[in-house]
Amino acid sequence: MANEVLIRVLERKRKYVWPEAQLNFWLIVMIAAAATIVGIFTYFMHLQSMFHLGVPWIFPYSIATGSICLLFLFIILVLIQQRQLLPGIVVLGSFILFVLFLTGLIETSIQLFGPTGSVNSYCNLYRPSSGLANSQATLAYLETQGICQDWKAAFSFYIIGTVFLLWMMVMAWQVNQDNFD
Repeated sequence: MANEVLIRVLERKRKYVWPEAQLNFWLIVMIAAAATIVGIFTYFMHLQSMFHLGVPWIFPYSIATGSICLLFLFIILVLIQQRQLLPGIVVLGSFILFVLFLTGLIETSIQLFGPTGSVNSYCNLYRPSSGLANSQATLAYLETQGICQDWKAAFSFYIIGTVFLLWMMVMAWQVNQDNFD
């Protein structure tokens, strides 16, 4: 027994230092982006069903993408609270969401600014006649403008989400390389 060598394996957890202010800002913006996308496209699906129209694939796709993003952000918050947020998890999740957001951004831009029959072309088409402040035509115009602004907001939040997911992949890579010490 004297000749036996006892080898002790010390397990040491690596500590990752995340920049708190940047991480908190990123979380707030991404929660706003995902929740806005879910809300807008849920409203659009409600309108489509109310008028008994077909639902374009971008509506449920955007709701699913925003919901997955919110779930990912919730998981990140739980891991932050437990001090177990690993850069690998963040990079993988951010990359998957980046691809989903980029797909939604491309399709939303096609629908909004496409060559024929785009949403934006209909937004600038109708103007109510003056002097009819309380008419159905004015109400229809205001509803149309509201829908157009919703499309533009969804497009904007898709851009913001895509850029911020790319930023998070870079930030997680920097945390993994210990560039924030």
